[in-house]
Amino acid sequence: MARAFLFVLDSFGVGGAADGARFGDDGADTLGHIARAAAAGGADQQGLRSGPLALPVMASLGLGEAARIASGSNPFEGARQRDGAFFGAAEEVSIGKDTITGHWEIAGVPVPFAWGYFPETVPAFPAELTEAIIREGGVPGILANRHAAGTQVIEDFGEEHVRTGKPICYTSADSVLQIAAHETHFGLERLYRFCQTVRKLVDPLNIGRVIARPFLGETAATFERTPNRRDYSVPPPEPTVLDRLVGRGSKVIGMGKIGDIFAHRGLSEMRKAAGNLALFDKTLAAMDEAGDGDLVFANFVDFDTDFGHRRDVPGYAAALEAFDRRLPEAFARLRAGDLLLLTADHGCDPTWHGTDHTRERVPIFGLLPGGKGGSVGLRKTYADIGETVAAHLGLEKGRHGTPFEKTITDHA
Repeated sequence: MARAFLFVLDSFGVGGAADGARFGDDGADTLGHIARAAAAGGADQQGLRSGPLALPVMASLGLGEAARIASGSNPFEGARQRDGAFFGAAEEVSIGKDTITGHWEIAGVPVPFAWGYFPETVPAFPAELTEAIIREGGVPGILANRHAAGTQVIEDFGEEHVRTGKPICYTSADSVLQIAAHETHFGLERLYRFCQTVRKLVDPLNIGRVIARPFLGETAATFERTPNRRDYSVPPPEPTVLDRLVGRGSKVIGMGKIGDIFAHRGLSEMRKAAGNLALFDKTLAAMDEAGDGDLVFANFVDFDTDFGHRRDVPGYAAALEAFDRRLPEAFARLRAGDLLLLTADHGCDPTWHGTDHTRERVPIFGLLPGGKGGSVGLRKTYADIGETVAAHLGLEKGRHGTPFEKTITDHA
């Protein structure tokens, strides 16, 4: 039995969403706009890159053709497809454009309900919720209580937090309540316990995630978030491909924040690292360890948190190029019949207005050594990705999605 490797480039959308206008995102195109900005010239702030966007490895897998299917434009015209490469794009059917929704649908479970959200007001949280957080959490108060970017809110309120012991509580356009606190002055384990308390308090509001955001440093100029983030998520409403694999006896290794996204369900192991490239190292090790019938499921979050939300176009481009350079190391670990599939969970167009995710189609591209590859077209739901992984690993078809696995094998 073969193995499967599913890499999610967090926020790497390819535009073209049919319902983009409904979300205020008609015309958003993460890849397309980054490629156009890079072609227009200019280096990033650190001088790490300049010139046209160069992703030769991903282009050889059909990334450009995936973009053409999604939004009508290929940024990598003329790229030669390698043997066994396949490509396509997928539409999201779930109601939302957040991380949990996208990943659950990728794993075969679309989200048919709307999450709860906090209004873009100050304060953002209902008074009764704020009172309960203070009372049940045993804190002297909370800071921020608004929509905010994570690094900026720590810079704005971090010193007051250290001085007063009040945790920094904020939200965004996602269904989320984030809590930043100092690892030593407040305490990391105390922060985790506090988040568990808040998780119970927001359940009636149908909030998707409560996120612990620990940081270190002593002044606004030196505060820095640590890798000890922890998400407290609502569990999926029905079994995902991950649950089905573990139930069968296969191993599912979740890399990065996969465990948090799925409420630590359907996973045999969870491994984390700080930064895309460090996580790539750990993912390669997991690929080496994976056996027949196993899945390695990785989320590379830096594209979203460090560049998409911060509207850093050249930084996003440089991160993509760095990731592209590492991909041959993953190819070298593939055996005949293995499946390597790359995709995204939503968009976060760094040229777009605001700092929110963007509703976009996502790319499907990858490699099946020994397969015939080619186009898998425009899929009606992200769930086709999960069902393709399921079919490849010998599982019965689930309730949602249609596998395209036979399209890319020699036996279509």
